[in-house]
Amino acid sequence: MRIAVTGSVATDHLMTFAGRFADSLMADNLDSLSVSFLVDDLDVRRGGVGANIAFGLGCLGLAPALIASVGEDFEDYRSWLNRHGVNTDAVTVSEERHTARFVCTTDQDQNQIASFYPGAMSEAREIELGPAMERAGGFDFVIVGADDPVAMVNHTQECRQRRLPFAADPSQQLSSLDGEQIGQLVDGASLLFSNEYEAALIERRTGWTTEQILQRVETRVTTLGAKGARVERAGQEPISVTVPKEEKVVDPTGVGDAFRAGYLAGMAWELDVERSAQVGCLLATYVVETLGTQEYSFTRAGFAERFASAYGDGPAGEVERALSDK
Repeated sequence: MRIAVTGSVATDHLMTFAGRFADSLMADNLDSLSVSFLVDDLDVRRGGVGANIAFGLGCLGLAPALIASVGEDFEDYRSWLNRHGVNTDAVTVSEERHTARFVCTTDQDQNQIASFYPGAMSEAREIELGPAMERAGGFDFVIVGADDPVAMVNHTQECRQRRLPFAADPSQQLSSLDGEQIGQLVDGASLLFSNEYEAALIERRTGWTTEQILQRVETRVTTLGAKGARVERAGQEPISVTVPKEEKVVDPTGVGDAFRAGYLAGMAWELDVERSAQVGCLLATYVVETLGTQEYSFTRAGFAERFASAYGDGPAGEVERALSDK
């Protein structure tokens, strides 16, 4: 399956606060908030929703095409992605803006406060999927990830016009989208990805119930943090998937992106939705065990072994056979 990934490419500036944000936030004074946290360290890493998802797919052998807008400071990042199986031929380079920046501080409870500078991402609205499809020999599936909001709507509309199945993953951009825009991104999607909070926000802003959303998308996948993930389809009982036991918890940044990559890989391998969600949960576990969104690594044998420990030998056999073909 030829998968195209649209979405942000960014440099992540990750910081760790040894205390708890809650201890410094006063509920009665949030309307005049002015607070600073002294962090213990700073780590600069590669990131961005589109790049994170593409990296995960590349590590699983899917050779995705990344479609995004970046600055001239992208060349080292491009080499990194290419070495990990990502096709970056459709990435456009801005002549005026830097690659986007994500600045995030995480406290001891794994709560996060973050800011995002879009930079060159703002020019993604000028990208059309058609030329990228021609260079790649066509796409079988497109994931429309968090990006410039206009670009997200444009990519979704182009997918519909070209009858390309797509996944809607508005995630971080939901806060800047109104109900009509969210509806444009979601309606007709083969997959709708969100976390639990985002799922509620989608329903609130569109005015759609869960049942109405399931009439508009083929499959709705909701990540639940440490509780795993839930997969829903109209007329079927929801499927719940647990997460593997992590060896350590380092940083949660990028966990959701890894889940999406794993789920899409399972779909490309023609696994069922439960198994695909399990692949997503395991790949997400690798991320939470490392600092940075693309610093994890694994062997195919090691991946299959951990999968068996979490979900059993039978399911692991299905995944191992898919991995052995890559």
